[in-house]
Amino acid sequence: MITKKIYLSVLMIITCLTGFSQDAKKEDIKAIKSMCGCYEVKFNFTETFEYPKDSATYKPSATKHESGLEWIELVEDKPSKIVLQHLLIVGTGENDIVKHWRQDWLYENTDLYSFYKDQIWKFSKLPAKNVKGQWTQKVFQVDDSPRYEGSSTWAHIDGKTYWLNTADAPLPRREHTKRNDYNVLKRRNIHEINATGWNHEQDNQKLLRDESGKDTLLAEEKGLDIYTKVDDSKCLLAQNWWKNNKELWEKVRSKWEKVYGSDKDLALQNKVNKKSLFSVLFDLKPTANQAEVDTIIDSFVIKQ
Repeated sequence: MITKKIYLSVLMIITCLTGFSQDAKKEDIKAIKSMCGCYEVKFNFTETFEYPKDSATYKPSATKHESGLEWIELVEDKPSKIVLQHLLIVGTGENDIVKHWRQDWLYENTDLYSFYKDQIWKFSKLPAKNVKGQWTQKVFQVDDSPRYEGSSTWAHIDGKTYWLNTADAPLPRREHTKRNDYNVLKRRNIHEINATGWNHEQDNQKLLRDESGKDTLLAEEKGLDIYTKVDDSKCLLAQNWWKNNKELWEKVRSKWEKVYGSDKDLALQNKVNKKSLFSVLFDLKPTANQAEVDTIIDSFVIKQ
């Protein structure tokens, strides 16, 4: 028999745990939203270890050091969903804005699209108990097609705030036109918030995945993207571009949400009529209607 004393003790424990959970979630949201704003970014990548079958003919990727100015727009702000759109500024005119990658953060999300290989993503549903207190980061291509995603817990400890996860991904844009000796990039991603902005650190494996799903490790890579916060006024060009184009990309996201909502494996064509999806969507006018957007995306989705 449960006495009043036991009941009150249990209720107190539940209240304390719930309160702790809500406090942690608030800290998580603060960390995620702190990635918004205007940043000077340094992109650094280098191959660290190589495991080719023929080391005499193997050509590693060149070490990359690039920099840029990037605006990160808070597109959606809900208690359990935060959407951040990256906009890269490559010049001084209206046509010098590149709609870059997008990251969605979903709290205690159970639906995942995991990259397999060759433009194929596998759908899986995780047990709710496995994602308790976790955030899924869903990363999308410039055309809002899928890239990679994974679920982990934000850590706030010893004065540090970071999120760490490992997920399979397609080749990065910096390599997909240059390399054909691997087809999966296993990314160990660390997003760390710091006093000057945030860092995106990566420890990646370049894998060749065969038809049976067996992986052969070709090389390893280190990446470090350093986001240093600067005054928002430096990114006015991107802010204005987004105001003029956000309705079009809302239509694009809306269509993709329907595609992802099918909860089944997804396969995409690389090109249709010799054109990539991003180039077709980038050619659209901001006034394009939903039907136009739907037709374009449907043409790239391979029917299962």
